[in-house]
Amino acid sequence: MRRKIVAGNWKMNLVREQAVLLAKEISNERKIDGVELMIFPPFVFVDPITQQIGTDLKVGVQDIYFETSGAFTGEISIAQAKSVGAGIALIGHSERRELFNETNTILKKKVDAALSGQIDFIFCCGEPLNIRKTGREYDFVKIQLEESLFHLSEEEIKKVIIAYEPIWAIGTGETASTEQAEEMHAAIRSWLMERYSEQTAEIIPILYGGSCKPDNAKELFACKNVDGGLIGGASLKTSDFIAIANSF
Repeated sequence: MRRKIVAGNWKMNLVREQAVLLAKEISNERKIDGVELMIFPPFVFVDPITQQIGTDLKVGVQDIYFETSGAFTGEISIAQAKSVGAGIALIGHSERRELFNETNTILKKKVDAALSGQIDFIFCCGEPLNIRKTGREYDFVKIQLEESLFHLSEEEIKKVIIAYEPIWAIGTGETASTEQAEEMHAAIRSWLMERYSEQTAEIIPILYGGSCKPDNAKELFACKNVDGGLIGGASLKTSDFIAIANSF
């Protein structure tokens, strides 16, 4: 059975006291059997959070750099992330791709660095509105996977969590239906099957990252190929985040 995961990406929100309190609240909630909870606070809050909650909750970073050290002002190495308690990283989030011009080539380097540095990661993929409107969404997402992820060996790909973000349905006024989410997730799994094997494709979790909320999570998580969510705004409120996890 595939892992069930609900991951909260806090983005550039909160200050230290708020972040630590939110992490404590989530950590103190009744654990949902069979569901893994993860949080991705701003990097500066990872250390105070992990100091307060220990190993009760998996804490990650929102980005990593592919070099181990050097003159890369503002970047965070994998060793630095791990040294403050981070056990997982996001790679290729849509905002990193769109706002900071991260290419598939750069993300391939980050994927390789994560494996070499032995940190878990969630690899994000997804298409913007102009691609969806021209009907090229499947080709677009497949290329993202082929150019950044599908160079991995079968043993390496088994360590990966994938998150699909329909960028066109986030803050645009457009809405992604449950059917559209399941269709893309099924396509991603079929490409994994083609590149690797059915057995490997069936064990890789694919999360949905398109405005998942308490009122639509149950329907989304009931889909055959949706194994959880990468949650944005709803992860900033304990009751919403836990309600989404309870949707399983």
